[in-house]
Amino acid sequence: MVQEFKILASGVAATSLGGVGMGIGTIFGSFLVACSSNPGSSKVLFNYAIIGFALTEAMALFALMMSFMLLFG
Repeated sequence: MVQEFKILASGVAATSLGGVGMGIGTIFGSFLVACSSNPGSSKVLFNYAIIGFALTEAMALFALMMSFMLLFG
């Protein structure tokens, strides 16, 4: 009975990875729109996009870590 709840809790924790994927898509989609409207500032915009990607990916790693801790802890 406990094993089933651990698997369910791990799956619920892993659902946040879908939101992270949508966030990364939004970041780079907005980056492409901004670069197409203002190509002169693409270098600065790229730096901002990479920072946003890194922070979003960190949230994905935290969610994955929590999922594994619930499953194997």
